Amino acid sequence: MSAGLIPEGFDFTDPDVYAQRVPLAEFAELRRTAPVWWNAQRRGSAGYDDEGFWVVSRHADVKAVSLNHEVYSTWENTAIIRHSEGITRDQIDIQRIIMINTDPPQHSGLRRIVSRGFTPRALSSLKDALAERAERIVHAALEDGTGDFVADVACELPLQAIAELIGVPQEDRKKIFDWSNQMIAADDPEIEIDQMTASAELLGYAMALSEERKGCPKDDIVTKLVQADLDGRGLNSDEFGFFVLLLAVAGNETTRNAITHGMMAMLDNPEQWELYKAERPATAADEIVRWATPVVSFQRTAKVDTELNGQAIKAGDRVGIFYSSANYDESVFEAPERFDITRDPNPHLGFGGGGAHFCLGANLARMEIDLMFNAIAEHMPDITRAGAERRLRIGWINGIKEFPVNYGGTR
Repeated sequence: MSAGLIPEGFDFTDPDVYAQRVPLAEFAELRRTAPVWWNAQRRGSAGYDDEGFWVVSRHADVKAVSLNHEVYSTWENTAIIRHSEGITRDQIDIQRIIMINTDPPQHSGLRRIVSRGFTPRALSSLKDALAERAERIVHAALEDGTGDFVADVACELPLQAIAELIGVPQEDRKKIFDWSNQMIAADDPEIEIDQMTASAELLGYAMALSEERKGCPKDDIVTKLVQADLDGRGLNSDEFGFFVLLLAVAGNETTRNAITHGMMAMLDNPEQWELYKAERPATAADEIVRWATPVVSFQRTAKVDTELNGQAIKAGDRVGIFYSSANYDESVFEAPERFDITRDPNPHLGFGGGGAHFCLGANLARMEIDLMFNAIAEHMPDITRAGAERRLRIGWINGIKEFPVNYGGTR
């Protein structure tokens, strides 16, 4: 199928595109004219021995691929669609140990263990501590008067939540921030990185934490994850290390970008900010996630010949499921271009399309967003923009690396 308004050579994973914007107009064109569209790439680029991948743009099709792990594999080529040549096939293969890059039944077994950390009881036990931390974050920013919302506010609560969740000392949270930034920002020339060293250092840190808890158990989530349960299985040190590596990106980068995009949307739509300050609707967090869609896309690989929305897909073809398109699908969302914190229902796919890989931390992310915006509304209601945001140059995350604001004075 062809999409006449898509420029020749356009690549939906091109970091240069996302350094400027999310290609919402191009996604809308695909949904209208070519919902399963072939995105050509040069053979051998980014470690792939093929000539491109299928872009899946409609909400229903993204869900269909997400729910069908019998046909669509994450393990085969991992979950990240890569644009550049900065990674080899061997490096892609190594990443198959990470839970997000596995298929059932291996994925199901790991998920069952990891889910011990995300039970309602576990999250409830975090809420008071995180609410207090949100207040401290806001008061510290207010004392500065102006600053970078990303560094001062948005990144802090997700980092502190991770530290609280897995028992990382708060003084080490800056290390987690730096390591996670370096791991995802290989395509951004402004960020000084050594991707492999950052990954190795984070893995080493987490593995040491795992070994320490095996020797000296505590009443914390690390101990619960590494100790055997009734099934006789806990995470070994390698598995725990890769879980923390995943959490550093999935639980840090995504939530901080949701908070940043949410604040930008509130300030760009002042009537919504006034509504939020007055009513604090419970629906706000999900609209922020829909609007931001921090993870633009994930990847699957067809295990067998199949068909999706009338398009034949061959075994071995890579398939990109684009949440940033699905969450603006006009057939699902009324006026999707409108930021509406009262939107209900809101069947967004910002936490995935369901199935085996649905985000384990969805409720934690909602809690963090709610706590952070409540603290902002309570203590810095007069926050304003102080300049234009700067976007991260990366092909699969809707990232903001700087957002200058005036915090509005001490309260």
